Amino acid sequence: FRVQLKRLGFSYDWDREVKTSDSDYYKWTQWIFLKLQEKGLAYEDYRTVNYCPALGTVLANEEVVDGKSERGGFPVEKRPMRQWVLKITAYADKLLEGLKELDWPQSTLTMQKNWIGKSKGTVCQFDVKDSERQIEVFTTRADTLFGCTYVVLAPEHPLVKELVSEEQREAVEAYQKACQAKSDMERTDTTKEKTGVFLGAYAINPINSKVVPIFVGDYVLGSYGTGAVMAVPTHDQRDYEFAKKHGLEMIQVIEGDCSASAYEGDGVHINSDFANGLHNEDAKKAITERLIELKHGHYQVNYKLRDWLFSRQRYWGEPIPMIHLDDGRVVPVKEEELPLRLPELDDYQPTGDGKPPLSKAKDWLNVTIDGVHGERETNTMPQWAGSSWYYARYIDPHNSNCIGDKKLLDHWLPVDVYVGGAEHAVLHLLYARFWHKFLHDEGIFSSTEPFKKLYHQGLVLGSDGQKMSKSLGNTVSPDDVINEYGADSLRLYEMFKG
Repeated sequence: FRVQLKRLGFSYDWDREVKTSDSDYYKWTQWIFLKLQEKGLAYEDYRTVNYCPALGTVLANEEVVDGKSERGGFPVEKRPMRQWVLKITAYADKLLEGLKELDWPQSTLTMQKNWIGKSKGTVCQFDVKDSERQIEVFTTRADTLFGCTYVVLAPEHPLVKELVSEEQREAVEAYQKACQAKSDMERTDTTKEKTGVFLGAYAINPINSKVVPIFVGDYVLGSYGTGAVMAVPTHDQRDYEFAKKHGLEMIQVIEGDCSASAYEGDGVHINSDFANGLHNEDAKKAITERLIELKHGHYQVNYKLRDWLFSRQRYWGEPIPMIHLDDGRVVPVKEEELPLRLPELDDYQPTGDGKPPLSKAKDWLNVTIDGVHGERETNTMPQWAGSSWYYARYIDPHNSNCIGDKKLLDHWLPVDVYVGGAEHAVLHLLYARFWHKFLHDEGIFSSTEPFKKLYHQGLVLGSDGQKMSKSLGNTVSPDDVINEYGADSLRLYEMFKG
């Protein structure tokens, strides 16, 4: 790579070269993880994840397309697994506020804002008919509660198994299994047909005591809100399409045209008892206050942003510096023992039983602390870990005592202009902002944002019309072009194409 970049004429300071896979670098990635864990921002949890058996690892939602891995096209399934998770949600408000001071493309700012997805709303509690159970629903449209004609639970909602009738059990379980092959992004795709199955149970609308059917539907996510929605077909397009397909009742509660699609705008409320004549915001308040009086609801702030699944079941990645002791404790590796290096292995493939490759390194795996046997964490960090702070390491790349000299970091950060693809909007760019803000809170960085100005350079397409990518096998080697035409011709051609 270095030879290629030099041939292309890039005048980089090679004394500041950084490789995130070098142990001298990932020592500090591991150090940051320990600081996150120390502050309660890194924790273990069992999560339902996208698992690819062929690749032997967990995939992010963004890495799953049509139920298959983005790389390789292998089938992906949902399964619960023990994961290390970073509590990025603790920084949700700071990440939102920080967007106001950035000189970034508006489309990228909007994508991050929507990804974080802060929403103020109401939790409504629906009693289940002939049961002691309640279904909690989070909604930003409490004003439409009088128009609720059915309730939908996510396929993974814990109440599905409990509430399903014997007559509907087989159909519901088959539906749940089919949903496991879909990613969250596929399930919430507004262009796809809304599917669902009747649960064989009913709920009671808390505002008017109306009995409504309960469905299980994959357009509802267990990871957002409460994993349940109150469906108002006349004023929510997803509910409208679902109700049309299943022949469900529609009750209009806001004046407007609902003949061909849901009316989702503001308007005067009708068919809403004490809320009649009110506009949306006033109706939200009036109905929420009534729910509070009835002890069947309360105000709540929700985020679409989920905590960051940080574990990968593969060899190539920074070892997570934690130890699981036989007495049940999970303890960090001592800072003076960093870096915790990857052990040498003859076989880098995952084991057949789903365990990560590092579980094969028995000498590395087994440790004793104060007479108590333990095993090192065998999951590794994701590819996003090292890239979440690399820009700061360029400032003081050979410092073996800390991330970088404080005076140098204060002088050079934040990055003035950052050039990168728009495809990183809700991954690398969000993760880097999270880590930067955390390191600011730790007193390492003075600035609160990593990149002041962001410029998207666009994509180069291959001859097949897809983005030029090593994984797609449609790249053109610049070496071949340079050998035939020279570096200046290549550089000039690319500038004109841009």
